[in-house]
Amino acid sequence: MGLGGMKYAWQRQTKDFAHTKRDQYSSLILDNRGVGESDKPTARYSTSEMAKDIVDVLDHIGWTGKRQLNVIGISMGGMIAQEMAMLIPERICTLSLVSTAAGVFNTSGFVENIVNRANLFLPKSIENQIESVKRNLYSDAWLDQPDTLENVVQPFPTNGDRFAANELWKRSNDVYFTKKGFMLQLIAAGWHYKSPEQLAHLANSVGKRRIMVVHGTKDKMITFPHGVVLWRGLEKGQGRTGREFVGMEDEADIWDQGEVEKRFVRGQGHVLPIEMRAEFSTWVEELIERGEELNVKEGV
Repeated sequence: MGLGGMKYAWQRQTKDFAHTKRDQYSSLILDNRGVGESDKPTARYSTSEMAKDIVDVLDHIGWTGKRQLNVIGISMGGMIAQEMAMLIPERICTLSLVSTAAGVFNTSGFVENIVNRANLFLPKSIENQIESVKRNLYSDAWLDQPDTLENVVQPFPTNGDRFAANELWKRSNDVYFTKKGFMLQLIAAGWHYKSPEQLAHLANSVGKRRIMVVHGTKDKMITFPHGVVLWRGLEKGQGRTGREFVGMEDEADIWDQGEVEKRFVRGQGHVLPIEMRAEFSTWVEELIERGEELNVKEGV
């Protein structure tokens, strides 16, 4: 899961895969250290240590088979998924890296970058915090649409209202969400880095045709150039070119496919699995089908 996010954010995918298609899929979701129902130790967090947390859980429940796991990670969760792939590549059938990065770098001007960083530490009311997060994660069009999530009692007026209610509940409960836990996760995400050489090794160990990179060109949280650099590292073993800036989506190779699948979506923001629920599920299922075909070819 992403920075400060709890496992319930995957409820649409668990519904679509583990419930609606329970004869085909089982799902495991968990809160990362520092948030939700997981422990919140006071220590230096890193994406590699958080990946070890997940591997420990997988070992505990017995999901240890070769090429058994279909791993999906979004945002900071995608960074953790990269570390998992470095640790246990032989256990991964497919790897979906969504709205994430091999390492965070500046894609805005100097002044805008300073303002954005300062805003992280300026005190805000909880209403303003939620409004800011909401607008950075989702498109205005989606936020204003009627709530269509399968409901137990009754729907909220809009998708934005549902998100705000969930976020208010989370942030009002200091058992689930604390500033300390959030900052420790932020440090882990900020220090995450995979070099072009490491990405090439990861891709070759997991298998390029088992990997998918998903990113929206209008992502405000982890901007689109990060997805391009991640894909180039996995596909070509290349690093940054020095031309990484917002609006680079017209460069020659960005819309070309390679062995590592790319799903770059014009005009889309950070949380594609929610805003593009049906399409995202189709992409994942197609990747899983290809991964299982590769398992057969490889005699797994």
